[in-house]
Amino acid sequence: MRIPGQSHSRRQEEDPRVRKRLFSWRMFFLILLLLCVLSAGNVLILEKFLNMEVFSILASMGVGSYWILMALLAAMVIYLFSCAKFDRPMRRLSRAMRAVAEGNFTVRVEPVHARSKFDYMDIMFEDFNRMVQELSSIETMKDDFIANVSHEIKTPLAVISSYADALSRGTLSEQERREYARTIAAASENLSALISNILRLNKLENQEIVPNAKPYDLTRQLCDCALVHESRWEEKRIEFDAQLEERVMILADESMLEIVFNNLIANAVKFTEPGGRIVLRQEKDGPDVLVTISDTGCGMDEETMSHIFDKFYQGDTSHSGEGNGLGLALARRVLEISGGSISVKSQPDEGAEFTVRLRRIMEP
Repeated sequence: MRIPGQSHSRRQEEDPRVRKRLFSWRMFFLILLLLCVLSAGNVLILEKFLNMEVFSILASMGVGSYWILMALLAAMVIYLFSCAKFDRPMRRLSRAMRAVAEGNFTVRVEPVHARSKFDYMDIMFEDFNRMVQELSSIETMKDDFIANVSHEIKTPLAVISSYADALSRGTLSEQERREYARTIAAASENLSALISNILRLNKLENQEIVPNAKPYDLTRQLCDCALVHESRWEEKRIEFDAQLEERVMILADESMLEIVFNNLIANAVKFTEPGGRIVLRQEKDGPDVLVTISDTGCGMDEETMSHIFDKFYQGDTSHSGEGNGLGLALARRVLEISGGSISVKSQPDEGAEFTVRLRRIMEP
C-alpha cells in the first residue's frame, strides 16, 4: 500500500552529497552473465545423464553436487564482497569510535571512495569526522572554561585570605582595619557575582531558563538601569546623556533584559575615564527598537571586538579586577533566546558603541 507523500519524504531524506547509486547496470550484466554460466553448466549435467538408466540417482547426485558447489562459490563471492564493502570499513569505524570513547579526539576515518563516488558509507565516515572535530572543540572549550574559572576564583580568594590574615594579627590601626574589611567585602562580592554569572550562563546555554515574556515599557527599564549606576558615573564626573523616547512597549522577559542593560551601562562607566561622556539612546527603527550605549573610553581594536562576547575574555587587562569577563557573554545569550541581537562598533582610543535590537509592540 502506498502511503501518501512517502516518495516526497524519501526524496527529502536523500543526502545531496551521495554520488553513487545503489542500482548499477554493470552489476546487473555481471549477475546475468553469472546466471547464464550456471544455467549452462546445469544443462550440460542434465544432458549427460539423460540417456542413462540410473538417471534419477546419478542425475540427482550430479545436479545436487553442482548446486552445492555453486552455492559455496556464491557464498564466497558474497563474503568477499561484504568484507570489501562493509566489514573492513565498519571495523575501521568501530576502532575509531572506541578510540574516541577512550578520549582520543584526533582519530579520523578516511572515506572509502573518491568524493565524486561517495555513497552513504562515505557520508557516515565524513559525518563521524565532523562529529569528532566538534567534540574536540567542546573538550578544548571545557578545559579552557575550567582553567578560567579556577583562575577567576583564586584571585578574590587570595585577596580575602591575605587581608583576613593581616586583620588577625591585631597590629593594624582602626583605619587600616576598616580599609581591609572593605577590601574583603568587595572581593566577596566579586566572587559571589562570578559564581552567580557562571550558574546563570550555564542555565541559559542549557536552555534551563525559559523566558517569561510579558509586555512592558522599555523606556522605564532603561531609566531604572541607568539610575542604578548613577553614583558610579557621578563619582567619576562622567557626563551621562539619556536620549529616550517617551514610551516604547516590547514583549520580553523584563528581568532577563535587565541583565543586558545593566552590564552594558556598567561596562561603559568602567571603561570611560573621569570627565568622559556616555550616551544612552533609544530610537524606533521600523518594527524594531534600537538601544545604543556609547562611551568615550579606551575603545577596542578588531581583534578585541572579535572576542568580547567570549566567556572570560577581557580585552583591557587594566580593568580586569573590576569584572570577570562574563557580562557580555551573558548579555548576548539573553538576547539570542529573547529574539534580539547585539552589535558593537569601536576604534582604539575612540570609545565603543553597543547597539541592542529588539522587536517592539506596534501601538495603534
